[in-house]
Amino acid sequence: MNLISGIDVTAGALNAQKTRLDVVAQNIANAQTTRGPNGGPYQRLQVSFETELVKRTASGGATLQSVRVASITPDRTVGQQVHNPQHPDAGPDGMVTMPNVNMSYEMVDLITASRAYEANLSVVKNARQMAMKALEIGR
Repeated sequence: MNLISGIDVTAGALNAQKTRLDVVAQNIANAQTTRGPNGGPYQRLQVSFETELVKRTASGGATLQSVRVASITPDRTVGQQVHNPQHPDAGPDGMVTMPNVNMSYEMVDLITASRAYEANLSVVKNARQMAMKALEIGR
């Protein structure tokens, strides 16, 4: 019998938010990368989540759902054009295409992912405390 079944669900959410934090960190680290492996500027990455059914009851009803990363896809919006004729990636007109990373958006995304991670961690801590209290009552 699993006394802390909520942790199974929360573990998926923790893993998903960790992936989101990793992707945001990668976006921030490459905010000035004008030449990537494909020869063009870095393309910001986006994380998409989806729910997944964890268990089914004997009557066929869903009992728990978790979240997982569905995909990590590049954002295809065009980056800002900056006039910098001395830049090695500048075109003949002196314009450089910068990555499509908006630092303000990335910082907001970083904070929301961090808060979601903390909230899920709090669920784990509370579930553990409740299980410990239930064991104390059962003695």
